[in-house]
Amino acid sequence: MTDSRIDIRRLTKTYQRGGETVHVLDELDLGMEGGTFYALMGPSGSGKTTLLNMLGGLDVPDSGDVLVGDENLSQLSGNELAQWRSQNVGFVFQGFNLLPVLTARENVELPLLLTPLSKKERRAQAERALALVGLTDRMDHKPRELSGGQEQRVAIARAIATDPALILADEPTGDLDRTTANSILELLQRLNRELKKTILMVTHDPEAAGYADKVIHLDKGKLGRIEDNRKPAGAR
Repeated sequence: MTDSRIDIRRLTKTYQRGGETVHVLDELDLGMEGGTFYALMGPSGSGKTTLLNMLGGLDVPDSGDVLVGDENLSQLSGNELAQWRSQNVGFVFQGFNLLPVLTARENVELPLLLTPLSKKERRAQAERALALVGLTDRMDHKPRELSGGQEQRVAIARAIATDPALILADEPTGDLDRTTANSILELLQRLNRELKKTILMVTHDPEAAGYADKVIHLDKGKLGRIEDNRKPAGAR
């Protein structure tokens, strides 16, 4: 995927809760530039995680379009979505989601099992990803032998192992102390600036959102305001 621009058009998603219909996303229109670090904020139930799941091909809308680059995800079948997701998206979750019986390197290799790479190539690519997140000396450690910050770095290495254009992070610092959280946010910022990854991060933390280029606010499934954290050219 050479173009990771995102266009969301009249996106609608509802759920049934008891006898009530809940409008999680309500004809949402939103455009996002490729190669940009976005934070997505809003109260609980505003549709943040639902939107993230749709951008990652994990969920489908009731109506509307989700375009990432030149691909309209709303028109893909389940198998096509899975293939697109494996090639273009890396996920980072609050709970790390590492397999405790595998080493850091083996955890990072997992998404590479879906590629045509040989075992030797998978190992080399996993080691490159772990080096990028500063864990060369922890490759053979299992999750229980790592700190929370190191576990999240392994999760980020796993997310970038396939070199995806889009990284989707759902509360990636929610379980971390402030110092560790800031180091993870600095890492995401570096992946955006140096590797030109498009990053969309759900967060409730205004300090975490401050690391993003732009902050998108959702409210009851609709677009609120968009804040630009980038300094104008020439500003100090």
